[in-house]
Amino acid sequence: MYKTAMLGCGGRARGHADAYRFVKRGKLAAICDMNAERRNTFGDDFGISSRYADLDEMLEKEKPDVLHIVTSPVIPNSNERIRYPLMKQASDHGVPAAIIEKPIAVESEDWKQISRLAEETQTKFVVNTQLNFHPKNLELKRDVTEGRIGEIKFIDASARSMPGEQGGHVLQLVSSYIDNARPMRILGQISGSENLTGATHPSPMHAVGHVLYKNGLHVSLAFGTGMAQKASDDPGIYGHKRVFVVGTKGFVHWRFSSWERATLEGGYEGGPLNYGAQDVIAQGNFTEAVFDWLDNEKNVHPTHLKQSLVECNLILGMYYSGITNEIIDLPFKPPDGLMDTLREHL
Repeated sequence: MYKTAMLGCGGRARGHADAYRFVKRGKLAAICDMNAERRNTFGDDFGISSRYADLDEMLEKEKPDVLHIVTSPVIPNSNERIRYPLMKQASDHGVPAAIIEKPIAVESEDWKQISRLAEETQTKFVVNTQLNFHPKNLELKRDVTEGRIGEIKFIDASARSMPGEQGGHVLQLVSSYIDNARPMRILGQISGSENLTGATHPSPMHAVGHVLYKNGLHVSLAFGTGMAQKASDDPGIYGHKRVFVVGTKGFVHWRFSSWERATLEGGYEGGPLNYGAQDVIAQGNFTEAVFDWLDNEKNVHPTHLKQSLVECNLILGMYYSGITNEIIDLPFKPPDGLMDTLREHL
């Protein structure tokens, strides 16, 4: 039985903890949050008695096999980036594996820091883009893998939230359908500066991009309410993640609360989805896949750190393309001060 611990006891952490109903090989044994009320409420709700206000103390005393880092990438109402320092703490303590909430990075400086850490660390970091494990999404991916839609010709993917919030979700969905093929270049456009300062997820409000992958596939991306299509009846911005995969013999379309598929054999099919019910199972399966990797080095987690950094680099490339009006070859080294440049440009 693997021992796990949680850093952060906010709303998203509850999704991680609730998923332990579906986790067979691990137990959430300790939690850490600087806010005593939030920490104690969380501990009471999930029956966890080992509670800490200091991460170093928890890691030293508990020595978890897996650490969930469930915090925003930036401290609210500040510009202090905390992804890298928290990951470095986990690495320095020798934590075997860590699950990091998305996004892995928000700008050039933290992307570079985490990229260097990825080359040095012994910790198995994975990024919590759990949509890869949604049961219906897995079913549709099997359709693609088994050739039911023929050769993939085009992918269209979007979310109505900002690229800095759920861009990682969307790009990991794309990657999962094409065996993590590498992006080669992107042409992007961006708009909206309202969320670039003082936000937990600094990002342009809207973005579009056209990506060419190494396997020759073209992918269209859209983010924000201005360009991304609605994928559910949710009046907010978060219920509209989707990926549409078109092949020579049909298509599959996964959406936040529905799905559709067309094949030569089965014709057109579709129906509703309960995102919450699918997501808690997905989060449990995501966590189990971390244990699989700890069990066997060959069982590399599909959202491992280096893969997630590739997807984050694409988002930064989309930003830079929007600034320079140039096609950006990938991977690229994002210039320091990219967020400041965005503020000036937008």
